[in-house]
Amino acid sequence: MRLILMTGKGGVGKTSVAAATGLRCAELGYKTLVLSTDPAHSLADSFDLELGHEPLEVKPNLWGAELDALKELEGNWGSVKRYITQVLQARGLDGVQAEELAILPGMDEIFALVRMKRHYDEGEFDVLIIDSAPTGTALRLLSLPEVGGWYMRRFYKPLQQVSVVLRPLVEPFFKPIAGFSLPDKEVMDAPYEFYEQIEALEKILTDNKITSVRLVTNPEKMVLKESLRAHAYLSLYNVATDLVIANRIIPDSVTDPFFKRWKESQQEYRQQIHDDFSPLPVKEVPLYSEEMCGFAALERLKETLYKDEDPSQIFYKETTLKVFQENNQYFLEIYLPSVPKDRIQLSKTGDELNITIGNHRRNMVLPQALAALTPAGAKMESDYLRIKFA
Repeated sequence: MRLILMTGKGGVGKTSVAAATGLRCAELGYKTLVLSTDPAHSLADSFDLELGHEPLEVKPNLWGAELDALKELEGNWGSVKRYITQVLQARGLDGVQAEELAILPGMDEIFALVRMKRHYDEGEFDVLIIDSAPTGTALRLLSLPEVGGWYMRRFYKPLQQVSVVLRPLVEPFFKPIAGFSLPDKEVMDAPYEFYEQIEALEKILTDNKITSVRLVTNPEKMVLKESLRAHAYLSLYNVATDLVIANRIIPDSVTDPFFKRWKESQQEYRQQIHDDFSPLPVKEVPLYSEEMCGFAALERLKETLYKDEDPSQIFYKETTLKVFQENNQYFLEIYLPSVPKDRIQLSKTGDELNITIGNHRRNMVLPQALAALTPAGAKMESDYLRIKFA
């Protein structure tokens, strides 16, 4: 299966691009699913059809679906939801409030990962296109395998083992006082089972022969800045970006004086997009005179984007992480485009290297050759952070 994630700042047109990409893949004979994981779904509006949680065939070889967090919660997290509801009711909340609060913050992102893994395992589709949430939420989604793994290894697994041993001894005294039972094995096992699925998905997300991210941006300062940050953070998580799509460019045929300064500004940022994302390929899409709603509009967008190309191809392959040895010293190179060195903080704990850029942090488990060594300096060389170990 080929996995393509479309992301970008909210409102840049990534849903339309995802739908048009799916249309072209289906036209080429690939069984294609376009799945929206954005809590504010607009994929159904783009297709101009009703979509639900389960895949619906909207064209030959093309299916669409919008993730319903509540249904995914019940199907995969039912025992935990019921336990949290029981605890909240025991603390005085009524049934409706307890049900709502049982959906913990961040569950949308977790269920999106689990849904992606399920489709990958089932192998029913040739191409899976994810119309993801805006970049901030999408990046949290991509960081979950590593962040979740850190907590699971250090805290949850020992707690799970202690709970299994102590529950039969403590339960007779606990329930009469607290008003609810201690979590049973089914409840305690569910989060770890989730973690195992997410950990397995991490290998898929970081395999650039399977997974690519496509950044959708506009030729505007704020949008471009966010797209550059997204590219850097994606590289931090070893997720390859293979294409940048510059959307909503005012065509040359628009000559109204009202648009003169806007067109001049766009021209400047168009060039900056090509320069800042180089060597990634950039596709440009004009601002259309009608909204991208319905298959007729998506057909025009599809032709502009791909013409005779196959969207499932890998448009650019990059090495995001490399370990090598020079003069009896080890080096780790990480591809971090457009990130100033003074924004990067490094620390090492045991066999993990902690990399922080802004408010994003990655705990990278080091290869065995580096685990016993200490970082001894770092510098940026051609968009690569080169870390020396001693």
